[in-house]
Amino acid sequence: MNIPKLVLKERGRFHLVPPEKLDGIEEYAEWLEALIHNPCSIFIEDDGEEILLENKELVARVNGLKIEIYPNEHPPPHFHVKTPNINASFCIKSCTKLNGNISPKDFAKVKYWYNHSKPLLIDIWDSTRPTDCVVGEYSDN
Repeated sequence: MNIPKLVLKERGRFHLVPPEKLDGIEEYAEWLEALIHNPCSIFIEDDGEEILLENKELVARVNGLKIEIYPNEHPPPHFHVKTPNINASFCIKSCTKLNGNISPKDFAKVKYWYNHSKPLLIDIWDSTRPTDCVVGEYSDN
């Protein structure tokens, strides 16, 4: 990855800076803090190489429904609703269902939550966009 450290820091993704690019103990401490507090996991490939991956961001839990946003997504800006029986996604702009199945009762819960939480969805969408994300930050256009 060739994204400048300052850009990653501004986008809340300082944990993605390769450790060999860090300068000084203060920057290492800041990097470790970012690594500990950001949604990411370290996976080990078959050849023993460790790889840092970003995970989904839990936005909220609403009466058993998990509402999540993934960092590197496709358009339009959207969020996911998950349970053992539900896997659906909804447009942030209007809460229109993009795909998946959800009962009318569970959709009513999502819609009620959405009507009170759209600014939170936008904030989390924007804060989780990698600098190379094809979608970019949320726009009402």
